[in-house]
Amino acid sequence: MSSDERKLDLTGWIERIRHCEMPVFGRTVAALRALMDDERASASALAQVILKDMPMTSKVLKLANSAYFNHSEQGVSTVSRAIVVLGFDPVAELALSVSLIDSLLKGGVRSRVQIEMARSFHAAVQARWVATRHGDGSGEEVFIAALMARVGEMAFWCFGGEQARALDRCLSQSAMREEEAQQVVLHFPLRHLSIGLAREWRLGSLVSAALEGDARSRGAERAVILGHRIARAAELGWKSDIGRQVIREVADHLGQPVSVVQAEVLANADSAARVAATFGAPEAALMIPHQDQQPVIEPEVSAGVSPAVPDAQLQLRILHDLAELIISRADIVDILQLALEGVYRGVGVERALIALLSSDSLKLQGKVALGAGSEALCARFVFSMDGDPDDALDCAIDSAEACWVTPDGDQARVARLLDVTAAKHAVLVPFGMVGRQIGVIYADRNGKVLDEECWRAVKHFALQVGLAISIQAHGQSSPSIGWRLT
Repeated sequence: MSSDERKLDLTGWIERIRHCEMPVFGRTVAALRALMDDERASASALAQVILKDMPMTSKVLKLANSAYFNHSEQGVSTVSRAIVVLGFDPVAELALSVSLIDSLLKGGVRSRVQIEMARSFHAAVQARWVATRHGDGSGEEVFIAALMARVGEMAFWCFGGEQARALDRCLSQSAMREEEAQQVVLHFPLRHLSIGLAREWRLGSLVSAALEGDARSRGAERAVILGHRIARAAELGWKSDIGRQVIREVADHLGQPVSVVQAEVLANADSAARVAATFGAPEAALMIPHQDQQPVIEPEVSAGVSPAVPDAQLQLRILHDLAELIISRADIVDILQLALEGVYRGVGVERALIALLSSDSLKLQGKVALGAGSEALCARFVFSMDGDPDDALDCAIDSAEACWVTPDGDQARVARLLDVTAAKHAVLVPFGMVGRQIGVIYADRNGKVLDEECWRAVKHFALQVGLAISIQAHGQSSPSIGWRLT
């Protein structure tokens, strides 16, 4: 770390963490918060944000299948299904928390990072329980608020460099309390860094309220504060004076006997260790004071999230979910998003895209895509519809002809497509109603050879999309389907 970095004040640390150390997290927060704040945001828009990040997809699906978050015990194999089973905001909040934890599992003063993470997971589980028992707001919202309430402390220990090491030495070699040591070394308490980052990243009013609140706080804010008090007391021992005091405080808040509260708090600590492990933080899980001596690492739940690996079982589950959406006449945007997820994850391709015909039928344009470089591909995927019978794109729309692109095929026929995709192995399958194709599904493995199984599977998904469009357009004299894909 340079001499300038050693002199960073609170504002400097906020800027450094935002722009230099965690810019990807900041962009993820902005995207997810924009959707959560927009009452008109569709489930497909949320699914698209999550599916663009494969590690996030994997962990969100694992959490969505865990007993802690999925009380209905319905199996979840797609992001779209997770949103249906858990709800829009809970899935968005899970994605937000997964992004935070992944951003912080990078080292720094590792022992301190893990201690803070353990406290935060423990506090989150306890806070959610307090809020649920007291009837205060959404348990998931309280969980995320408590998990993120020490974001400044976690980020500092992860990215603080020499100043973090200096603070670590001060805490280890002196009898000073945490805030005293922080004031001596940094000239500001790390709690203020959490407050600043919560504001900058717009982590939610509940996070800010809990950080800036006091012991007289009520409602969901009070649950977050109590969750953190329980977590800190547990580190001193459940039978310590502070431990007993906090248990009595929680019992008074809930109007429950101390013995009942104590038993449930201890059970929550066991749950917290398992939740931390499920989030991918096993080291933090082992640091949570809990009674359960069983391994905290839960068995892996196969979510089939690896791209470019065909998964026939996942395809069947997604096709089943598509059938349910079609029968229920779900929004066509959600059907298209689920079909795209099926092609990307189930068929196992590296890039998958859906393009739609413009309202004047003069242009075919990419609307949504998944995979490496998908945003750039979607932006480039714009073609004029000239009615050329020797062009694969025109034939897809005009004659409902699917095209399997190979190096041995007619290169002139796919020249326009290759100029944009640069993939000599790909499939292009149209979808729509009888006599009227209105879009295509495009898929490739970024240059790798595609097989007959992939070819048939993509056509099957396109057939399901066409069925959905036909059913929804049935009975309209001039079918018009409005898509809001972004």
